Amino acid sequence: MPANPAAQHDDISPGSLRAWAVAVRPKTLPIAAIPVVVGTSLAWMHGAAILPWVAALAFVASIIMQVITNLQNDVGYTARGLETGLRVGLPRATAKGWLTPAEVRRAIAVAIAGATLVGTPLALHAGPAVAGIGVASVLAALSYMGGPRPIAYTPFGELAVFVFFGLVAVLGTYLLHAGAGGPTVWLAAIAIGLHAAAVLVVNNHRDADHDRRTGRRTFAATFGKDASAALYAATLWTPFAIVSLMAVADARPGLAAPLLLLPMAWRLQRDFANLPPGPAFNFILFRTVKLELFFGAALSAGAALQRLAS
Repeated sequence: MPANPAAQHDDISPGSLRAWAVAVRPKTLPIAAIPVVVGTSLAWMHGAAILPWVAALAFVASIIMQVITNLQNDVGYTARGLETGLRVGLPRATAKGWLTPAEVRRAIAVAIAGATLVGTPLALHAGPAVAGIGVASVLAALSYMGGPRPIAYTPFGELAVFVFFGLVAVLGTYLLHAGAGGPTVWLAAIAIGLHAAAVLVVNNHRDADHDRRTGRRTFAATFGKDASAALYAATLWTPFAIVSLMAVADARPGLAAPLLLLPMAWRLQRDFANLPPGPAFNFILFRTVKLELFFGAALSAGAALQRLAS
């Protein structure tokens, strides 16, 4: 097992690019990017003409939303005094003094302005529903660790991730290219959303004891680690059943391409169950992000091959 990734941040200078990388967390950006790729690929498979500028702006908008979420999480976590010596997760830039809360809040404001700039042409292209999706996504990103009752303080964090980084992202992207999605698109959105939620399950499972002591009532802190482990298994494996159903119901075997990743999922399940609590779960978290990335890429490739074969 490699060294604890948190130890790699010991020499960060305040205000540096590395400090901003800690707050932005670029390794989590695939959670936002892959639903856009999947939605675009399914639209193309169904015969839609993909406009490059629409695809590009949708991709940029999704990344901005993840950045807003991560920045708000960093500064909100610090503002509530949750960073203690008992936490084993990755460091927060504001808690470590590498960035000031004011700097991060200004960056959030700039990111929201950027999201508005990027989202306006998309709304003009596809209608007011896209504007509504954009506003709801920004509010959800800010509410995760902001406001009087943050989502992160409740057992509904995984549900919020499932909705916004699965259903909203995939269906919203498909809407931009091809209008309302049918059953296949909904199933794909559910599958991608479940894997996105699995990432947060790992995060909250790792921090359950710390969260319970500091008043955060996440799913793992509320229902216990056995329930959290069961939730991880459900979010990990259900997407594979879904793509099998998609391939059969839509008579497009290429949609079953993610089944090639079953060994990767099995290793994740094994390590989740057997590794001791603590920093090792940081690696399971990033491996779960990679699984979602590879799963979405395989599903998108399978959809593209089905279009080419038709």
